[in-house]
Amino acid sequence: MITAVDTNILIDVFAADKTFGEQSAKLLKQCIQEGVVCACEIVWTETATVFPNRAAFNHAIETLGIEFSPMQSDAAIIAATAWRQYRDKGGKRERVVADFLIGAHGITQCDRLLTRDRGFYRHYFSALAILDPSVQI
Repeated sequence: MITAVDTNILIDVFAADKTFGEQSAKLLKQCIQEGVVCACEIVWTETATVFPNRAAFNHAIETLGIEFSPMQSDAAIIAATAWRQYRDKGGKRERVVADFLIGAHGITQCDRLLTRDRGFYRHYFSALAILDPSVQI
């Protein structure tokens, strides 16, 4: 089982978020036990911004065993198609293209996505299996 992890989950865990930290950590641990957990370059970059330096980030990621999984070209095209659909339906710029890249990476290169979703991924990537700790609180 390959699980893509979204930035919000990693930040929940690393920052010990009071609302979602415990449940996010529980589901992340479950995913690690069930197979590979990976992050695309978007998640890697966004998560690294909360650490004071590269060494601290690398240590945290390595401790959890999260693997770097660069996006393949097919995923980028799927993200572009979903972004276009979003904009054509009147979508505002609150949703940055990064979210579409994360979803496309998950659906093309992984079996599921661990994220606090709020319906976005389910809508634009309906075939993607979602694990959402916020619905389990």
